[in-house]
Amino acid sequence: MIDFNVLKHRSEIFARVTGVKLEDFDKIVAKIRPSWNKLQASKLCPGRNSNLKSLENEILLVLIYYRCYISYFLLGMYFNLDGSNVCRHLKRLEPLIARAIHIKKDRTLSYKELDTILVDATEIQIQRPIKHQRKFYSGKKRKHTRKLEIIASPKGKIINISKAYPGRVHDFKIRKCSDKIPRDVTIIADSGYQGLQKLHRKTILPYKRRRKCALIPEQRTHNREFSSKRVIIEHVFAHLKKFKILSSIYRNFQKKLHMRVNIIAGIYNLKFA
Repeated sequence: MIDFNVLKHRSEIFARVTGVKLEDFDKIVAKIRPSWNKLQASKLCPGRNSNLKSLENEILLVLIYYRCYISYFLLGMYFNLDGSNVCRHLKRLEPLIARAIHIKKDRTLSYKELDTILVDATEIQIQRPIKHQRKFYSGKKRKHTRKLEIIASPKGKIINISKAYPGRVHDFKIRKCSDKIPRDVTIIADSGYQGLQKLHRKTILPYKRRRKCALIPEQRTHNREFSSKRVIIEHVFAHLKKFKILSSIYRNFQKKLHMRVNIIAGIYNLKFA
């Protein structure tokens, strides 16, 4: 049986199993404990004692589920629980975690301390839907996906996450439907955002090579410098997708996808706290 009191003495193994460093785990527990205590006190009847026994073990169950994305049955075997109990623990605890460490929504993105932001979209594969299959089919990935736009600072801190769109929706269309960015902020985006400079003057895009027309040396130099700045957001995506729930086929109800991406993004942002 997996137990926090055993794992906490082996920090390297703890980080590999959960995807979170032990000091960041302690921050998560400290943020959630007040609302968790309030929830426990509001119960009219305490019922039987849980096999998890502590808040730390409950959060550990959620993190291992995100990290490994195994079935409820197998996860229950690791924690000496029935699969239905695992489902109930997730349903109760995920909203508490989301409220404690979510990415704060700002409709105007008015971040005075930032003069440059990185914008890009990422796709999460889903199971083939029964209806509206074409709507969710991504020609780029050649799979059925959901797409989200993520905005990050030049240092890699996640600032904003859009809602989840069907995979067929273009990156530029998601940008037009998402929160507005202040005019004095410079946007660094990839070639999927061609035309954004017409809506937002301070936009930096790479030069695209045209057919039978090679790029001149100045354009190649610009693209190299551009790539060295934009690669930060690719590193952000790589960190998020260390959690298998985002990098493998998403099997759960899609209405919870945005909440789970928000939780994982909040966990990633803890290193900037």
